[in-house]
Amino acid sequence: ELLLHLDFLSMVNLTAMRKSTLMNTFRLKASKTILCTRLYNSDIDASATIVEVTTHPKEKLPYEQLQFGKSFSDHMLEIDWDIKHGWHTPRIHRYENFSISPAASVLHYGTECFEGMKAYKDSSGQLRLFRPDMNMIRLNSSMARLSMPAVNGEQLLQCIAQLLRLDRDWVPDQPGYSIYLRPTAIGTSPFLGVQPSEHVKLYVIMSPVGPYYRTGFRPVSLFADTVHTRAWPGGVGNVKVGGNYGAAIQPAQEAASKHGCSQILWLFGPDHQITEVGAMNIFFVLRNPDGQGIELVTAPLDRGDILPGVTRASILELVRSGWGQGAGLGPVTVSERWLTMGEVQRAEKDGRLLEAFGAGTAVVISPVSSIVYGDDVVHLPLNGQPAGPMASSLWQALMDIQYGRTDSPWSVLV
Repeated sequence: ELLLHLDFLSMVNLTAMRKSTLMNTFRLKASKTILCTRLYNSDIDASATIVEVTTHPKEKLPYEQLQFGKSFSDHMLEIDWDIKHGWHTPRIHRYENFSISPAASVLHYGTECFEGMKAYKDSSGQLRLFRPDMNMIRLNSSMARLSMPAVNGEQLLQCIAQLLRLDRDWVPDQPGYSIYLRPTAIGTSPFLGVQPSEHVKLYVIMSPVGPYYRTGFRPVSLFADTVHTRAWPGGVGNVKVGGNYGAAIQPAQEAASKHGCSQILWLFGPDHQITEVGAMNIFFVLRNPDGQGIELVTAPLDRGDILPGVTRASILELVRSGWGQGAGLGPVTVSERWLTMGEVQRAEKDGRLLEAFGAGTAVVISPVSSIVYGDDVVHLPLNGQPAGPMASSLWQALMDIQYGRTDSPWSVLV
């Protein structure tokens, strides 16, 4: 028996990925029978991309009518994969429906994952992506969890760049506006059976979007859900698979209809550890018990139930770099630890609870005004402002990088 380890590091060119998502192990006997996992035969080749320009461009909506995910650009990117031939030639063509079998595995077993990223047009008209390498890392992690083939992130980004350049007129040029990109992978094997899909469709669509808050920040109220659980250790909370979101719709509706809250604050365990908010990571700002300095707290990634958000990572890196001092916030300690609702309640009573905000690609920063927790309501001291100083300053810092107003390697020219 021969044990082969295929190291995908050189293929994917994403050094931060865990080795387990970059390597597949094949056991080959003398009969050359494959005993486990799958053989991936080819790589995405961006230079071979076929571009078919639409002859019927769509009418663009006025900026003030743009709604998140409701309108789409003229073209899309599509790359198929099958177990026999590997990755097919990338195609950019008009935005259109595609046909899949009613037995496709995505329709029965949820073999689907996606990414969320944005492109921005700066003041000189250049297109920019924000930390796209991190989206490729996470996409590969999600696809590996679904036993899908690895993606060459560098090559996929080159394909996406071609799509963006073709539809550059769809990227709004006003502050706060951008175009949202949705890379998606679905299992399309036309047969029933809980097994790795032998056919995968990877595609990217783009939607022009306006500012999440058109008239400035609007703080949201949260319902701390002690019944439903978003994710758990050993599950799929740390990858971006569709099932994480579909199963959250009913609890969110209940939070709105019964409690008047905009989002769910997801909890875990008997001590009600705070994990995420809605479809975002969550941060709390606490004054230290000795009154000296403040602590920025968010849930750690080591348990496997927290999504490694790009905005989350950017916030942590900014604050750890000493950004808080320059923003006039004084010394800030960054903690990736489990914060419980009990600790939040005590911090409010002691006057140490300063801010809470969600963080994600769509909204960037979403300040929190209150948290409904059982019979209690925890209030954040916004003092008549729509957001606290930490949330406001981070939002401005990230926006300046995304639109190229602040020079940063995180902002990648297309």
